[in-house]
Amino acid sequence: MLQLNFIRENEQEVIGRLSIKNFDGKEVIRTIISLDGKRRETQKQLDDIQAESNILAKEIGILFKSGKSDAANELKEKTVVLRSQAKDMDTLLESTRKELDELLVKVPNLPHPSVPGGTTAADNLTVYSEGEVHPAAAYAVPHWDLTTRYDIIDFATGNKVAGAGFPVYKGKGARLQRALINFFLDEAIKAGYQEIQPPYVVNAASAYATGQLPDKDAQMYYAGLDDLYLIPTAEVPVTNIYRDLIVKITELPIKNVAYSACFRREAGSYGKDVRGLNRLHQFDKVEIVQIAHSDKSYAILEEMREYVSGLLRKLELPFRVLKLCGGDMSFTSALTYDLEVWSSAQARWLEVSSVSNFETFQSNRLKLRYKDDSGKIHLAHTLNGSALALPRIVAALLENHQTETGIRIPAALVPYTGFDFID
Repeated sequence: MLQLNFIRENEQEVIGRLSIKNFDGKEVIRTIISLDGKRRETQKQLDDIQAESNILAKEIGILFKSGKSDAANELKEKTVVLRSQAKDMDTLLESTRKELDELLVKVPNLPHPSVPGGTTAADNLTVYSEGEVHPAAAYAVPHWDLTTRYDIIDFATGNKVAGAGFPVYKGKGARLQRALINFFLDEAIKAGYQEIQPPYVVNAASAYATGQLPDKDAQMYYAGLDDLYLIPTAEVPVTNIYRDLIVKITELPIKNVAYSACFRREAGSYGKDVRGLNRLHQFDKVEIVQIAHSDKSYAILEEMREYVSGLLRKLELPFRVLKLCGGDMSFTSALTYDLEVWSSAQARWLEVSSVSNFETFQSNRLKLRYKDDSGKIHLAHTLNGSALALPRIVAALLENHQTETGIRIPAALVPYTGFDFID
């Protein structure tokens, strides 16, 4: 959520930067500023009434002690009027705050000045690419056929047990999943991240704090009886560990990594791009999350981008890095890099990671702050990234490392799988 003081002091800049995300903010920003003025004026009137009431209370006490009860009772009548006024002001203040908050949560984060304009993924900028991208070999087949051929993932049984988008991994497919999770966790720990094992459900306050609510409620699985949400990513519970905290500046950056299953309804997804492992309702992911000093978050974003790139190198996959345009960015992000791997059999790029800086957008909702050396309190910056999401990584491994006789396992993974070939 944007900070009110920044909106108030930078109205035109806010409106202009929101337009990069194709969000017409003119009317809502002006309404927010007007409501904020009303809120501050109401608060001042309430404070003045309370201050006057406090003065009168002291005077009444002095008058009673002096035996001047008539004068004291006269002042007491005035305090009754002030209490009534204070109650009215308090009611007005609460309704104004509510109206203001309802508008603020509808305003997306401001994009970083370097974010390019654009409306769709076609307008994203390729900032880096690595590895050979070539047409599929004559024997190359898509991963959904390979999984059947080698009996490692069973989509039909998953559909019977739960529904479409819930595959069953078996044999070397299950071991490959476990190997990737352990490999990604070990790599993150070596890079200085602390491993966290979070809950797979969160309450509404947690989902609100990281921006899933109210923006993405239709995409989340909801357990109504318990008023809990299944997590769409480990980012949500891990970041919420720091909700309502003031951390020491010496603790920054805070680096956490977590494996979790992830649950997404993916409402409205259909067509060839969701076939096989391309888009699932339940999938495994390792997530990295950092809490950073406001002056250092963009240097950290670049470090995180390079870290994820390093994982893809070790998996021997061709990949590219995109800087997302305003129209393709999430509601909460200030700057996002997507990392995509090449699918040789599908002849298309598959997104496997988004690495984002949210600046203070999440921490303002989280009330996540740090204290500097002079004792001043600041909102921290939050960042996260997939490191990595497994389904499309598995798809790319199967398709890019397939041979005429089976699937080759990258050398970095062999100590984790216990085998170097799927046949």
